[in-house]
Amino acid sequence: MTIAVLAVQGAFIEHEKMLKQIGVQCFEIRQRKDLEQPFDGLILPGGESTVQGKLLKELELFKPIKKKIEEGMPVFGTCAGLILLARQLSNDTHTYFGTLPVTVKRNAYGRQLGSFYIESEVKGIGKIPMNFIRAPYIEQAADEDILAKVDGNIVAVRHDNQLGISFHPEVTNCTKIHEYFCEMVKQYKKCVYSNV
Repeated sequence: MTIAVLAVQGAFIEHEKMLKQIGVQCFEIRQRKDLEQPFDGLILPGGESTVQGKLLKELELFKPIKKKIEEGMPVFGTCAGLILLARQLSNDTHTYFGTLPVTVKRNAYGRQLGSFYIESEVKGIGKIPMNFIRAPYIEQAADEDILAKVDGNIVAVRHDNQLGISFHPEVTNCTKIHEYFCEMVKQYKKCVYSNV
């Protein structure tokens, strides 16, 4: 299994460290030719969603990545990555990939001072540490897609092969979310090969 990590901006190195820690091969996507390498899943890291969205288009990565997601390739977006995936943003006119059927509020907890840490339950995973850094939250999602809430706000969803979370698991020492995503990738691969 090989996971690609979008590395145009943001906390991509931390995700790579997590993947290496659990013994999963990974590489960085920085330019169009990187998409020629075979990979089974993609991580969209936290950072600045506006900058990432702009760079994705300038580097001609946007359309091919969107196509891969629409075709079912597993994708995991954290914080800014969640914003890139969201079908709608409640406090911004932009949308990016728009593949995840949720409405997200950007900077929902305020700026840097609104950052906080908590330990909370995630469906199918258990209790994990959650670091919120200038985080969004999800205002609307289908009930069956919701994996976690904190203080009544939705902070993690899964829709088919798309996993979107508000917090930053890559800055903790807990690998459970990354393991969960890799399990999604394994199931997808199994499904694809059984249909060949």
